[in-house]
Amino acid sequence: MADSEMDYFAAPLSSDRFEAILGSISDGVFTVDTMGRITCFNRAAETITGFSREEAVGRPCHTIFRSNVCENACALRYTIENGEPIVDLVVSIQTAQGEEIPVSISTALFRDREGQVVGGVETFRDLRQVEALRQEVHEKYSFGDIVTKSQRMRAVLDLLPTIAHSESTVLITGESGTGKELVARAIHSHSPRSRGPLIAVNSAGIPDTLLEAELFGYEPGAFTGAVKSKPGRFAMAAGGTLFLDEIGDMSFQLQAKLLRVLQEGTYEALGGVRTHTTDVRVLAATNRDLTAMIRDGVFREDLYYRLNIFELRLPPLRERMEDVPLLVDHFIRRLSALQDKGIRGIAPKALRVLMDYEFPGNVRELQNAVEHAFVLSPGTLIRVEYLPENIRGAKDPDLIEGTTLKDQEKHFILKALARNGYDRIATARELGIHKATLYRKIQKFGIELPPRDARSKPED
Repeated sequence: MADSEMDYFAAPLSSDRFEAILGSISDGVFTVDTMGRITCFNRAAETITGFSREEAVGRPCHTIFRSNVCENACALRYTIENGEPIVDLVVSIQTAQGEEIPVSISTALFRDREGQVVGGVETFRDLRQVEALRQEVHEKYSFGDIVTKSQRMRAVLDLLPTIAHSESTVLITGESGTGKELVARAIHSHSPRSRGPLIAVNSAGIPDTLLEAELFGYEPGAFTGAVKSKPGRFAMAAGGTLFLDEIGDMSFQLQAKLLRVLQEGTYEALGGVRTHTTDVRVLAATNRDLTAMIRDGVFREDLYYRLNIFELRLPPLRERMEDVPLLVDHFIRRLSALQDKGIRGIAPKALRVLMDYEFPGNVRELQNAVEHAFVLSPGTLIRVEYLPENIRGAKDPDLIEGTTLKDQEKHFILKALARNGYDRIATARELGIHKATLYRKIQKFGIELPPRDARSKPED
């Protein structure tokens, strides 16, 4: 009979009892007739909007509940006309005092005792406290565009303000996709050179002549097609920062020329004879093992030590899985702001799938996966079916549909223990719980641990 399980019926209660029930609800609730005029307005609605019941009842809802979707995409009008409920749509409203506040709204049809549609009902929840807590978490666990609660990443971030205010070269190492360029941008933006340019050059796959021209510029006749002079990236980065990405892919011969610039602050353009001075700070990054390349004779040891005044090692995402929920929330918020789409979060089941994936592409792969699901998702939550197929296909067979929350929590703790070599302190830190809480859960789930964990000394 009903169009939706969320339809509301005018209950056979006295008006006073109906009002008493609505008054006891902590969320704002109001009902409208088929013309959009408010017929009921509970106490929480008064508190959130700043309008009294007397001011609201009888007036068009858009004059009281002044949201940013009222004019062109009224949720209640959509539900009344199409019979489809709206669930947890995040919008902003303007209170009677002119304050703009975030709320989540849900709508449903309102029917009389005979089942005839007589209007609509809207519930709304004040999200100011939620947003304040979210902002507090973001400030606590972020530095620039870098979001983390991992102890290893926090150790890196704690160094950034000090490193940023120096003029020393920095070598940022880590697997592809771990956020090396983000760290470089954070260093630049918090440095005295922040008003100057940040110029990036990727050394991977560029032939020597082209890379040398990119770095140092060229003069007419330097190579076929060079008909006029062009400044290089060192000149373009003057007064700012030059970020040399994938420095391990630079040829041995070009490394010598880079070393000279770092040591003397001078260079010549390709095909030129005039010596130029440079005023840049150099940051370099690589996903390769430079010490192994030095042993193999393909990377200069003197350049390595010149670059490696400070080395920042970024751990892969699989070693800081506690960051996944924070990063997912960060990416969703940013995408929502850019694309004006009402997705407010991720379903728990989808998050569990992400938490159980190894992410060989690290943070970049996670970001791409979230954007993929964000674009495809029609509702307000990202669900499993909208995640990329390779991630859904990699879902752990132990986390099957129908398992209890207790089973999945036990499985998740087992995976975290295994990742940390059964070190209970490290596992508790990754999970964000006290070690005593972890111990109680180990006892509760009957988890058997190896006789020695990763911190134990070998027996004599």
